[in-house]
Amino acid sequence: MTVGEPGTARIAVDLLGGDHAPAVVVDGALRACQADPALHLLLVGPLEAAGEIFGALPPSEHARLSTLPIAPGDPVDSWVESGVRSAVLAVAQGAADAVLSAGNTGATVTSAALGLGRRPGVRRPPLAAVLPTRAGRLVLLDVGSSVDPDEETVAMHARLGSAYAKVVHGVTEPRVGLLTIGTERGKGDRLRRALPSLLGGLDLPGGGRYIGLVEGNDVVTGEIADVVVTDGFTGNVLLKGLETAYAEIGSPQRPTPPRAALLLGVDGTVVVCHGAASGLDLAAGIAFAAQLHRQAAVAAMAEMIETQRGVS
Repeated sequence: MTVGEPGTARIAVDLLGGDHAPAVVVDGALRACQADPALHLLLVGPLEAAGEIFGALPPSEHARLSTLPIAPGDPVDSWVESGVRSAVLAVAQGAADAVLSAGNTGATVTSAALGLGRRPGVRRPPLAAVLPTRAGRLVLLDVGSSVDPDEETVAMHARLGSAYAKVVHGVTEPRVGLLTIGTERGKGDRLRRALPSLLGGLDLPGGGRYIGLVEGNDVVTGEIADVVVTDGFTGNVLLKGLETAYAEIGSPQRPTPPRAALLLGVDGTVVVCHGAASGLDLAAGIAFAAQLHRQAAVAAMAEMIETQRGVS
């Protein structure tokens, strides 16, 4: 994996996001802070929850913590969603370098698209997850943002996924496949039947190339593709099924990638964890957000895509 120079990373943590928030988020934030002495956290949410983290760290470490209070309001949905909106705004205003949330995916994607802006050509920013495979690791997108995309949206997601694999994982000439139910010609729904000719003609960033149709077993082995694109509905079903299988029977490799997805196509670093994420998952998600910031990964991906589109 390509790693940037070490340095301070300021992560805005949505304390209200997740099925068991704020307790599990407090646990994850504390674990992340203890593991990385160069990590600074902006704790967005109730002051009582943020106070638990202050109380668990020695006073000498308190300078690495700051708060952005969110007070309970009515209705509850607006109160909870205000946490991720405020965290995104902190990045937009330069008060934080990245966002971590395990809250509602739709609210997170909308907040990021409106608060940070979308990159040129990106209509529906996708969520990209990294899965362990027998061959190494694989980028799967979309895993929940665009449940019913059109062909042009999936084509842009292929570009974003190719750039992700190149910049974050250092993959030379990423191989990009389209997930479907069979590799025979004409298999799949209308979207899958229409996409191969479009994807086959794309000039993908990072030296990427479209390698054709792939099935679910190819996602597990990782032997023929480095990036797999699909709609957000199918991707989310596959991701949750694989995560559960890995948790129950073990994953193909150790250590496993963080159980967190990066929102691609927006002008900032936004990492999303599952609503049922554990404290360990959230700590890994925060560390992932810090790593991406230190690599300047989002800016590098955007530059790669925009340069490639300019010469294609």
